[in-house]
Amino acid sequence: MKNGANGNGEALRVGLVYDLRTDYLAEGYSEDDVAEFDSEETIAALEGTMRTLGHAPERIGNVWALCRRLAAGERWDLVFNIAEGLSGRCRESQVPAILEAYGIPYTFSDAFVCALTLDKAFAKRIIRDSGLATPAFAVIERPADVTKVGLRYPLFAKPLAEGTGKGVDAASRINSPAELAQVCEGLLARFEQPVLVEEFLPGREFTAAILGNGAQAYVLGVMEIVVIDDPHTIYSYTAKEECEHLCRYLPFRDGALYAQIESLALGAYHALQCRDTARVDIRCDGEGAPHFIEINPLPGIHPTHSDLPMIATQEGMSYSELIRTILGCACERTYKKDSTAKMAMPRGVPRALPLEEVET
Repeated sequence: MKNGANGNGEALRVGLVYDLRTDYLAEGYSEDDVAEFDSEETIAALEGTMRTLGHAPERIGNVWALCRRLAAGERWDLVFNIAEGLSGRCRESQVPAILEAYGIPYTFSDAFVCALTLDKAFAKRIIRDSGLATPAFAVIERPADVTKVGLRYPLFAKPLAEGTGKGVDAASRINSPAELAQVCEGLLARFEQPVLVEEFLPGREFTAAILGNGAQAYVLGVMEIVVIDDPHTIYSYTAKEECEHLCRYLPFRDGALYAQIESLALGAYHALQCRDTARVDIRCDGEGAPHFIEINPLPGIHPTHSDLPMIATQEGMSYSELIRTILGCACERTYKKDSTAKMAMPRGVPRALPLEEVET
């Protein structure tokens, strides 16, 4: 498959859908609101890389910009979707659902998987029921729920449906019922969503990158994360934002433990039915056994700041090759190898809706 194009090696018209931090800040949203969104540097790198691969990338922007352009009749061979959405546990599913309604293929996991994995408790239930290791947990929906928690201390608390370490700091590690009540009350008020509480694992922390689909999916590499000068290695929002100064990222290839991490990561990827790529966060218990923490089906894509490209670099894969591979995985799911036909519009769906009809 040439340059990640369709089954006949053709160049693709690729729409780029994303949430740009500066767009939302200009509208009055806070730094906390836009923590998961992308920088101009990320979008420029992605756009430039696709051009070098021979494709024709077009910036679309966020979900509202996508809706306007679809209503105006625009279509793309493929959409490269990294939009996180603004609020709600289905926010990562909004763009995939819209694209599915219009029959437009896109990268990464589908709407169902994006919603399932953003709710960390639901994802952990799937992992647990699949026989994979994950810390015991509870969900706090209201302050009174903390009295029902029967987990072993220390505990770890974080918002149920956030990423990029939002809501995670030194206070997230909890040693007593009084601390649990105080932290959960604060998180409930701040993020207006349930809190995930799980038994704290004191061991090493890793993240694993996976590429591919079905039986062809494989672990590209594993990276150990060490937070400098933090005895409990809390990989917080601040640590992620200032990772160049606060963290060390170490290539990890230790035989026995690597095999366990590889098996756990791939098992989680398949159990949750992810596509094209994902990043699995893993932490070890006191005996050194790895446990699933969470999975990101829309991993960050900044060439040097995001974990997925960092793992690719450590494994000798260039950023250009990483993007080419992701495009190739998406196209292999979409285009028949013996046909140049693009994914057809589902029967009964209009090619364009009147713009005023969408806006009302």
